[in-house]
Amino acid sequence: MKSSLLIAVLIASGTGCGRAPLDHPQPVTIGTSYTLRSYVLGQTRRINVYLPPGYTDSMHYPVLYLLDGGVQEDFVHIAGIASLAADFRRIREFILVGIEGIDRYHDLTHPTTVETDRQRLPTSGGASGFRRFLATELKPFVERNFQVTGESALMGESAAGLFVVETFLREPQLFSDYIAVSPMLWWDGQSLARQADSLLRKPFPPARRLYLTIADEGGAMQEGVDRLVRSLKSAAPRDLEWTYVPMVSETHGTTFHPSALNAVRRLFAVSDSVP
Repeated sequence: MKSSLLIAVLIASGTGCGRAPLDHPQPVTIGTSYTLRSYVLGQTRRINVYLPPGYTDSMHYPVLYLLDGGVQEDFVHIAGIASLAADFRRIREFILVGIEGIDRYHDLTHPTTVETDRQRLPTSGGASGFRRFLATELKPFVERNFQVTGESALMGESAAGLFVVETFLREPQLFSDYIAVSPMLWWDGQSLARQADSLLRKPFPPARRLYLTIADEGGAMQEGVDRLVRSLKSAAPRDLEWTYVPMVSETHGTTFHPSALNAVRRLFAVSDSVP
């Protein structure tokens, strides 16, 4: 028994027992990177795209736009969630478009009137320009080059979650679905959450969906989300489908992956499997 175990350990460690040579290593490819020149931002931005394994020009797919979508950010593990669809996990296949960050706090935050915010994040406040880039350059690029339906979702966590909520409230026509994970609604003295009631009462496009979740955060982060939830309960448009799922067993650092999986399971569910 001990000798069998020793052999297994030697094989696993690549020592003894005929270690196999690594003659022809092959890269593992999960997507394709593109560079997109943005005239709105005055920058070249890297875009990472995951296509379903069975992608074909004869089919059209919904698109999930992922903020913080670089290979060193969140693209890889959300691509893993996307790959479940091809494995018959009751999720519709979709295209994942990851937008790699450059200065995330500039791109993802609106201007603040709070001096301590400005000192903490001195380059902040560029969200409106970044949103214009998504609307006028990135989405048209994706729609020209890939087989897409009219369905599109925007997903992000923390500062990216703040951007998702602001886009949902201020320009809800840009995407059909919104996924905000632990959004940084403490920003600017919770100003966005404080305006949510009035913004929800403005004319709203039909058939929009919001998936909102927060980890065990506490403090102003939780207070901002609580304000938003109260506004959704009192002022949400009649045909808005919104879901709030507190992730009380998760921390800020652990919540994104399980929250993203839950959101994708719901918003991209096969029609008869929505919980």
